[in-house]
Amino acid sequence: MQNSGNNNTLNINMLSNFSRIFMQKLMVMQALVGIFLYVNSLMIFTFLKKEVFREDTRYILFAQTLFVDSAIMVLTDVMLILSIYQSRIQMISCIFLCIVVTTLTTCTPLTLVAMCLERYVAICMPLRHASISTSSRIRFFGFFIIWSISSITSVFTFLAYISVVRPGALFSYVVCSIEVMFEKEWHSQARAIILLIFFLMMIVIILFTYIKMMIAARAASSEKKKSTSKGLRTVLLHAVQMLLCMVQLLTPYIELPFWKVNIMVFNNVRYSNLIMFIIVPRCLSPLIYGLRDEKFFAVLRHYAVCGLIGFSQHYINKIELN
Repeated sequence: MQNSGNNNTLNINMLSNFSRIFMQKLMVMQALVGIFLYVNSLMIFTFLKKEVFREDTRYILFAQTLFVDSAIMVLTDVMLILSIYQSRIQMISCIFLCIVVTTLTTCTPLTLVAMCLERYVAICMPLRHASISTSSRIRFFGFFIIWSISSITSVFTFLAYISVVRPGALFSYVVCSIEVMFEKEWHSQARAIILLIFFLMMIVIILFTYIKMMIAARAASSEKKKSTSKGLRTVLLHAVQMLLCMVQLLTPYIELPFWKVNIMVFNNVRYSNLIMFIIVPRCLSPLIYGLRDEKFFAVLRHYAVCGLIGFSQHYINKIELN
């Protein structure tokens, strides 16, 4: 009897420790999400305030990454909280969440590829860059392609799930996760193949743009070498960011074995993946364009401190004229 009482006490202490650790991790996550959303909101505000940014394809693509990344962060955070507390929601709502998150997650690396292509046109085809980057028709067509391709994985996952699931299962309550939609083994395998094809296509495009820009950098005059080198570094950063974003799409396959065995280990693995493959790559976007771009950073700094450091409106107007 005494041993039984000791075991119960030990189990209670272990559960208490796990709960405390999860609460600490949850608080850290909320702090990171809050900082991330604040920075993104400030940059979105900066983008919306200046017409010169709203008319430039490069900044429009950047703004799209900010909007998409912010939405991903909020939705993923909600799903993490539901998972930690084992809160169940209706399967239909879970399917909707998973479809939206998957579409947005695929959209980010595709947008990064588009940004690399924009830099390629700017450096390797400078005479055509102005007409291409300011054309509303080309811009609309580009965004249509990005969002159409982004929806392929989520549409496939949805149709594959609907084709095999029992009708009554749609009204059941589950702890929401993309794993609940992998009813059959071939679902996850086919999804992985689609993601692999996307990844290879994007890698090929980025390598093509990088090699072409390297050739252009060697042939460029001394005046243009600085901007060309900066463009190369931007493409390289986008490649790293895209790689991390694509790894995020593969995290369900890393988490799936733990989900079937131990929910606590699963939550730990998911938490680590959130930090490494959601927060970290999405912090690179503000770094690449918000801080490295002199024009954008100048206006951002003005709004960040409410114009209190003597950054005059005259300079902002000068940016608009340029």
